[in-house]
Amino acid sequence: MNSHKYKPTDIAGHLAKIFLKNPLTVILGISLLVIGYISLTIMPREENPQMIVSGSTVIVALPGASAKEIEEIIVKPLEEKLKEVKGVDNIYGRAIDNVGIVNAAFFIGQTKENANLKIYDKIMQNADMFPVGAMKPIIKPLDIDIDIPIVSIAFYSNSKKMGKTALYYKVKQIQYHINGLKNVAVTELKGGHKHQFNIEVNLNKLSGYNLSMGQIKKAVEALAYSVPATKNRTKNNKLVILGVKNAIENAKDIGNIIVAQYMGSPIYLYQVAKVENSYDIQNFQSALIAKRGKDGKFSNFEDQVTLTVSKLQGTNAVIIADEVKKELETYKEALKKEGISYVITRNDGQRADEAVNELVKHLVISIIIIAVLLIFVLGWRESLIVTFTVPAILSITLFIAYLTGQTINRITLFAFLLSLGLLVDAAIIVIENIHRHYHSPESAHEEDAELMVRATDEIGAPTNIATLAIIMTMVPMAFVGGMMGQFMKPIPENVPVALIASLFVAYIFTPYLALRLLKRPDHSKGEK
Repeated sequence: MNSHKYKPTDIAGHLAKIFLKNPLTVILGISLLVIGYISLTIMPREENPQMIVSGSTVIVALPGASAKEIEEIIVKPLEEKLKEVKGVDNIYGRAIDNVGIVNAAFFIGQTKENANLKIYDKIMQNADMFPVGAMKPIIKPLDIDIDIPIVSIAFYSNSKKMGKTALYYKVKQIQYHINGLKNVAVTELKGGHKHQFNIEVNLNKLSGYNLSMGQIKKAVEALAYSVPATKNRTKNNKLVILGVKNAIENAKDIGNIIVAQYMGSPIYLYQVAKVENSYDIQNFQSALIAKRGKDGKFSNFEDQVTLTVSKLQGTNAVIIADEVKKELETYKEALKKEGISYVITRNDGQRADEAVNELVKHLVISIIIIAVLLIFVLGWRESLIVTFTVPAILSITLFIAYLTGQTINRITLFAFLLSLGLLVDAAIIVIENIHRHYHSPESAHEEDAELMVRATDEIGAPTNIATLAIIMTMVPMAFVGGMMGQFMKPIPENVPVALIASLFVAYIFTPYLALRLLKRPDHSKGEK
């Protein structure tokens, strides 16, 4: 026997030597699996990766101006000023009668807060460029995180007696409560009609009384302003509050508005117009839902109101979607009594959850396939050792992804699947070299522990170089710009981490497990 111990020259051998007989190695292995499972459980899940897309829409109204005038005095000057903002990638302006609209899109990756602040500062610094009569600019930032809903619910009525506005206001009450749920960013209603008083002016009667539409409008607007309450104190030091009862309670109150005086007599609105307590007839948009009949065909298109729910950035779509469903269940019986039903038409949380569960399923299948193949090539003990490395590597990758604020989405899952075949390479190389030394008569004189360190150290340098080469092929993907770069970002973020983790797991746990599970053949019988 050699009197000296083998001294490793590579990090692979050093790691194998440190952890080979260390009692903390078992604790480390169990801890990795535990933190991996916890990370998989608590990491936010969503269908698509979070992308940083910044932009703003600037709206400037100039009542009475034509589209051509709007283009020359509002849109073009505004475009020129916004081009001066650093980071703006594209500007698109649109001019219509009375209103100019300019969209400014920033380069992908620009932070939303800085982008929005730059646009606001530029508009406010140049507010004097707008013509006299122009209204204050409206700046609406683009927020892709909340503009794309994760849950959509379609509400529809089964009762023909329900009015056009009743369904909308029933759903609006539900919207108020769902909007208060944790991590819900924005809720929005689409479809349905709002309540309003409609005034249909008879033009013949209007000309008969020598009135104009401007007088009608002015009279109605004057009544629409709320009358403030007043308060005072009496001699007895009591507080007295005087208020005016709401002047508009029904269509008759509006009809009794005095619009003008003629020959000393008042002219009431009802004399020249028809006032109805109705719905927003100017809203021509509608949303319809159809039920599938027993014959498989869609029929009976009915009006519906869709409630969309968007989440805050970086939050778990699965949990939020489940909370929304749970909240809806509390209204199910009350809605049923009023003849209202609902169907969830979009649930990104469910799809994200199914995708993650599908990944876990395929990972298990892949591990089993790898294990079976290795049984035929090396043996069941070697196969068991390599099989352990896959969940350990993925645990490290998931934990680091969680610490860096990533979410589990379909691109993250693709990154894991992409690297799955590469993760076991290092472990297979280490266990194969250990297996070769174990069955080699030339190594019969070496102690088991020394052999493990030697076998691991021998393949360290080439394995490190091979893994580094694969990582380098992923690095250029991190510098891809635009929307594609943002979308594919999880691949260069996770694949290199998984490959580096595979080296450490192979060098630490493969020799440790091999020392305890592999049986060394007896070479003495073959010696002469």
